[in-house]
Amino acid sequence: MKNLRSMLPDEIEQLLTELGEPKYRAKQVFKWLGRGIGSIDEMSDIPKALREKLKSEYTVYKPKVLGKQVSKIDGTIKYLWELYDGNAVETVVMSYKHGNTVCVSTQVGCRQGCAFCASTIGGLVRCLEPNEILEEVMFSQLDSGKPISNIVLMGIGEPLDNFDNVVKFLELVNHPDGMNIGMRHISLSTCGITEKFDKLAELNLQLTLSVSLHAPDDETRSKIMPANHGRGVDELMECCRRYYEKTGRRISFEYIMIDGVNDTQYHAELLSKRARYVGAHVNLIPMNHVEESRFQPSTQGHIKAFVKILEDNGVNVTVRRKLGGDVEASCGQLRRKMQKGNRIK
Repeated sequence: MKNLRSMLPDEIEQLLTELGEPKYRAKQVFKWLGRGIGSIDEMSDIPKALREKLKSEYTVYKPKVLGKQVSKIDGTIKYLWELYDGNAVETVVMSYKHGNTVCVSTQVGCRQGCAFCASTIGGLVRCLEPNEILEEVMFSQLDSGKPISNIVLMGIGEPLDNFDNVVKFLELVNHPDGMNIGMRHISLSTCGITEKFDKLAELNLQLTLSVSLHAPDDETRSKIMPANHGRGVDELMECCRRYYEKTGRRISFEYIMIDGVNDTQYHAELLSKRARYVGAHVNLIPMNHVEESRFQPSTQGHIKAFVKILEDNGVNVTVRRKLGGDVEASCGQLRRKMQKGNRIK
């Protein structure tokens, strides 16, 4: 059955018109959906006859908290949500001075195969529907009691591999009668699905595009990111440049620091050239330990030396503050624990 929470107000209005109902009911229905109801029957000011009509073809589902971990260090909250079909995805709520940020998943599993990532172990199961991504934001806010002001699509899955559903989610979460979270407060992270860059640029959504680069050369990147095969870093840079010229929005390069793999002087110098070419900001990410991965995090000394080279070359660079280290905040780890049958607290 179709989920009502995947529908925009004008779509609900059209549906109700086809059912012979007054248009004003659409705002009532959309408002109920935004309150986090778990069934159509909870819409108490909607006539029972209409509720029965809706229930014949549509549903509303409330995801269940399968696991929840709260960091004793910084208050980061990690959720494992059980979906309607028994699959599970992870969502992380992080608190900063500027507000609360939620990191959402866009797929159950991932087909991209990045060697350092727990999310891709086991491959792709399915894409999330628009309502399921929205519900990660909505129910994380309701359960945590923390008002969400920022969203990063950086959890399990590749957003551009679920393009249409992700765009619909963005419309829903941005809607003034819904959660009303501005596009400039949303970041979309991609491993570089270049064939979708121009399509995204045409929408001119004014969000922040974060490219998971992780290596500035094809030899290194192809070893750790299969998505680089058949595309290449040069093609990715041209797509980034076109995106920036079309939208006027500066791109961010996400760069996980892996000891002895991508953290050398050579990589720093080449990354500087890549970043300057597209006017990108570089966000260095200390690697989280993943049990199944053969890689180790870069040392603090290597990270500092890497930063200095970038800064000396005129590149805007930051090192991401590590949050939730005691709650396995690297996406994919809590889901993996569930799949192995381990107890989740």
